[in-house]
Amino acid sequence: MWVFLRLLLAWLGSWGCTGRLVAPAQAWAGIREGQGPTLLRARRSWVWNQFFVIEEYAGPEPVLIGRLHSDVDRGEGRTKYLLTGEGAGTVFVIDEATGNIHVTKSLDREEKAQYVLLAQAVDRASNRPLEPPSEFIIKVQDINDNPPVFPLGPYHATVPEMSNVVIQVTAQDADDPSYGNSAKLVYTVLDGLPFFSVDPQTGVVRTAIPNMDRETQEVFLVVIQAKDMGGHMGGLSGSTTVTVTLSDVNDNPPKFPQSLYQFSVVETAGPGALVGRLRAQDPDLGDNALMAYSILDGEGAETFSISTDAQGRDGLLTIRKPLDFESRRSYAFRVEATNTLIDPAYLRRGPFKDVASVRVAVQDAPEPPVFTHSTYHLAVPENSAPGTLVGHVSAMDLDSPASPIRYSILPHSDPERCFSIEPQDGTIRTSVPLDREARAWHNLTVLATELDSSAQASRVQVTIQTLDENDNAPQLAEPYDTFVCDTAVPGQLVQVVRALDRDEVGNSSYVSLSSPLGPDANFTVRDNRDGSASLLLPHRLALPRREPYLVPIELRDWGQPALSSTATVTVSICRCKPDGSVASCRPEAQLSPAGLSTGALLAILACVGTLLALVVLFVALRRQKQEALMVLEEEDVRENIITYDDEGGGEEDTEAFDITALQNPDGAAPPASAPAARRDVLPRAQPPRQPRPPGPADVAQLLALRLREADEDPGVPPYDSVQVYGYEGRGSSCGSLSSLGSGSEAGGPPGPLEPLDDWGPLFRTLAELYGAKEPPAP
Repeated sequence: MWVFLRLLLAWLGSWGCTGRLVAPAQAWAGIREGQGPTLLRARRSWVWNQFFVIEEYAGPEPVLIGRLHSDVDRGEGRTKYLLTGEGAGTVFVIDEATGNIHVTKSLDREEKAQYVLLAQAVDRASNRPLEPPSEFIIKVQDINDNPPVFPLGPYHATVPEMSNVVIQVTAQDADDPSYGNSAKLVYTVLDGLPFFSVDPQTGVVRTAIPNMDRETQEVFLVVIQAKDMGGHMGGLSGSTTVTVTLSDVNDNPPKFPQSLYQFSVVETAGPGALVGRLRAQDPDLGDNALMAYSILDGEGAETFSISTDAQGRDGLLTIRKPLDFESRRSYAFRVEATNTLIDPAYLRRGPFKDVASVRVAVQDAPEPPVFTHSTYHLAVPENSAPGTLVGHVSAMDLDSPASPIRYSILPHSDPERCFSIEPQDGTIRTSVPLDREARAWHNLTVLATELDSSAQASRVQVTIQTLDENDNAPQLAEPYDTFVCDTAVPGQLVQVVRALDRDEVGNSSYVSLSSPLGPDANFTVRDNRDGSASLLLPHRLALPRREPYLVPIELRDWGQPALSSTATVTVSICRCKPDGSVASCRPEAQLSPAGLSTGALLAILACVGTLLALVVLFVALRRQKQEALMVLEEEDVRENIITYDDEGGGEEDTEAFDITALQNPDGAAPPASAPAARRDVLPRAQPPRQPRPPGPADVAQLLALRLREADEDPGVPPYDSVQVYGYEGRGSSCGSLSSLGSGSEAGGPPGPLEPLDDWGPLFRTLAELYGAKEPPAP
């Protein structure tokens, strides 16, 4: 009914937009009578008012929203009304005869709030415009059809604890804010009470309880509602959620969960060993919970130290100085915990520190013996007799001071066994005489062990210095072998010699040098008083001599007792060149011209001649050998010479031949009943080897064997098959050849080798090659 009334009012308002201003009743009456309206002014023109249409109208369609009328329209049906513009013909339609405007569908103001249209009156017959076109507006009137929405929701807010303002939420309403209360919003808290509140007009969310504590509750979920129509009944509403997270602030001081901490530690624990952990509790997070610990009492601060762990939460109590159960068995002190970061805004909540008491008990533990000194430095003179007292070391068992200790020297620290130690009292003595010049320092390691517990042992370093004594006579720093020119003048410096004393400075700080011969010496020794002496020429030298001068020098130190020695300096008399360099230092060299001597030249020529003779002889022998081989090939020699060249092992090689048959072939006698026969020795089968050319020794042995066989059995033709072996059973090749001579058959001593010249004409050529014709060696 209310919508109908509003539609009626709108239609009545539009009815006043006719071409003339008349009373509504009169205008209505004139229309009903069919008469034209009475003009109150002569000018023809359109008079328009703004048309309205209610959005979302759901009544019968189409809906009349207004009427157009021109004063030229006499009601005769000659006037036609036209409508153009936004939505003309679709959303809005006009009756051409009456000018009534209807809306054909429901409109949405949020989609389009107004429409601009163009109206015109034309002649129906000729379409000639009767009036100029006129523009008018149709507005869509708003109704409350859109609820509030939160375009940025849901919201998340992180705010420090103890704060007031949290976040602002904003809702939007699509309805027309200029018409009625359709877009007037009011905010309320649906969920989150009593912790949060919201401003009804601005939507700012605040904490409703002061000093909200994160440690009590960290996350809250708040539901905010926005309602239009000013929050009155019938309005539309929308809601959103706000997740509020309280961030931490340093508003809580540290607190030890207990007032007394008790720890125990073994006395053998060294500095840096961990004793225990302490933690002061702080409900804050992150940097707000970082701790710093300190020891308040001076007694505990000297023996222990406390530091914060890597996470910054726990206090690590460690040992600062070595502990001793025998001297002190417990410690008591206080430890303070303080926040590293302190916010002055929260100092009112109390001091941000706490104190706890700590008690540390020291436990006894078996300890090795302890030496009275950390290191020992002893001294003993060199050359002291064995058994000389050097010093002593001492150690004590702290757990049981009356317990005996056994001492020993570790062998690796005294490999030469120069010292010994008394096992009961730790007295150190020398075992051998010491020589400072050989070794000045000795570093010993002494071991102290408890007799009742061999595992409890400790070591100490003992340094022994060997003190010097004047036991080394001075010597020359080096052997001096010098020269002087035969043209030297008296007083000329020949050589500077230096002395060396192996004793330590203090016994031999000064060494004097002098000549034991005095003024009769060939050379003068002048002491330079700095450990050196100058050797001078006292007078002009005689003619050059073959042998050099041996100049004695006496050296004496100033030690207690003083020691002396005599050294010799060799001085050669040389012929010198004008520039002072040596030309020669021997008389025979001075009498001969420069270059090679005659003897040397003769020796070289003799060597060259010998080499040439050897070369000629070698060439002649090779030629004669080739000629002999050619003669043997031309003659019809029916000898079968088989040569074996096995030199693998000499006399020791028993694999190539039957050694038992070759031990003494000369001593083998033929059988008594059989005629004399050759004693051929057959070798065992051997793999074929490359033969080498027979040497002189092989041919000599062959000939000697052949000759002996001919002597033993004249019936054997001289050209039978011969098997030859290089026999060296009795040492050298000469011994082998000797054994083949006369007298060897009976097993007697070997006779002399027969001359090859006497073997007959058949062997003359070979005899010339390998026998008497052989030239003597150069």
